[in-house]
Amino acid sequence: MSLRLGDIAPNFTAETTEGTLTFHEWKGASWAVLFSHPRDFTPVCTTELGAVANLKPEFTKRNTKVIGLSVDPVDSHGRWAQDIRDVTGATINYPLIADPERKIAALYDMIHPNVSDTATVRSVFIVGPDNKIKLTLTYPASTGRNFQEILRVLDSLQLTAKHQVATPADWTAGQDVIIVPSVSDEDAKTRFPGFVTKKPYLRLTSQPEFDRS
Repeated sequence: MSLRLGDIAPNFTAETTEGTLTFHEWKGASWAVLFSHPRDFTPVCTTELGAVANLKPEFTKRNTKVIGLSVDPVDSHGRWAQDIRDVTGATINYPLIADPERKIAALYDMIHPNVSDTATVRSVFIVGPDNKIKLTLTYPASTGRNFQEILRVLDSLQLTAKHQVATPADWTAGQDVIIVPSVSDEDAKTRFPGFVTKKPYLRLTSQPEFDRS
């Protein structure tokens, strides 16, 4: 079953490097990033897991928990952690799911037969506090994920969840945003004083302040 934006992220219970957890309970009212790997001891994923560990404070700042998945067992994850430390200098500081029977991979449609009948594709899911899927991304095995882009998307998702705005191409936090068309010009004058009309359907305003919690 293919998961779409707005679907409830499937719940599951799994063994991880931080013990047994149930996804929705572990996530609680936080945002979450779930990202998958084909298997342990793969070169690109080794660099990715270290990158996420180094960015953990940035995810925490955004009230976001991160969790990885690989089809190998927990003891293999433990051995891989040393390689990740050797290569990236980072210690894994978030749970890594063991999915040897590929049950979670199937639940999240991470097995793409045209790529591999056994290995998970390298997917990213951002899940909101309401347990709904807000973003999905799937990368080829040869291309390392850009986790700065994941942080940028989180900033956009959290901002636009609280204000009636959208973010333009290449936007980063602090830059001007777009007032959504459902807000009338009269309302916009009150809510977004000083906004600039580029086109009747394209109005820019300074980024509103927002509470990440």
